Amino acid sequence: MKTIGLIGGMSWESSLEYYRLINEGVKARLGGLHSAKCLMLSVDFAEVEALQRAGEWDQAGRMMAAAAASLQAGGADCILLCTNTMHISADAIQQALDIPFLHIADAAADAVKAAGIQKAGLLGTRFTMEKEFYKDRLKEKHGLEVVIPGEKDRETVHRVIYEELVLGVIREESRREYVRIIEAMQQQGAEGIILGCTEIGLLVRPEDSPLPLFDTTCIHAAAAVAFALRPAEGITQPGQENL
Repeated sequence: MKTIGLIGGMSWESSLEYYRLINEGVKARLGGLHSAKCLMLSVDFAEVEALQRAGEWDQAGRMMAAAAASLQAGGADCILLCTNTMHISADAIQQALDIPFLHIADAAADAVKAAGIQKAGLLGTRFTMEKEFYKDRLKEKHGLEVVIPGEKDRETVHRVIYEELVLGVIREESRREYVRIIEAMQQQGAEGIILGCTEIGLLVRPEDSPLPLFDTTCIHAAAAVAFALRPAEGITQPGQENL
C-alpha cells in the first residue's frame, strides 16, 4: 500500500471527511483491520484566507508547495490538496514534487464523464467559479462544458462557504438557497453539479438536488484510495483473512 500525503486545514471540517473517507475506502477494499497509510500536514486556514483575500496567490502557492515538499520528505507517495480553491497553486505544488499530485478537478471530471454528462454546473468559492484555473482544466483537458451561477448567486455561494461551512455551521435556509441556485443552473442546461468546494457536501445532499451531485471530497478521496491500492489490492496480512 502506498502512503497518501494530505495537505489539509482548508478547512479542517472537510479535512476530517478526507481522513474518514480514505480510511473507509481502504477498509472496504481490503477488509479486516486494514486502514490507510497517510500523512497530513494541516495549515492554519486563517493565514491562507488572508492571502486569498489580499490576492497574494504566489505567496499562498509557496506555502502549499512547501507543505507538499514536507509530506514528500516524510514518505508520501502521492499528494492530495484537500481543497478546490488552492488548486490555483497546482503548478507550484507539482514543481516542488517528484511524486504524483492528484488534481481534484481531474478526479471530478473523470466522474462526470463516467456518468455520461457533458455540461456541468460548478459551485465553489468565487475564486473557483470566476478564475480560469479550474474551469479551463475542465474544458481544455476534459472537454466539459461548464456553467456557473449568476453574479448575485455566486456571492451567496461564496458567503455561505466562508461565513458558515468552514466554521461547521449548517443552516437550512442556506441549503434552500443552494438548491434554488442549482435549479437555476439546470435551466442553463447543466446536467449535473460539481460541488467544487470540499465543504459543500456537508450542506447539500443528493436527495436535496434535482441534478446529480459530484462531491469533490468523496471523489478525490476515492482517487487517493485507488492510487494507494493499485498494486496491492487484495493483499491481507497473515491470520487476518477471516477477520
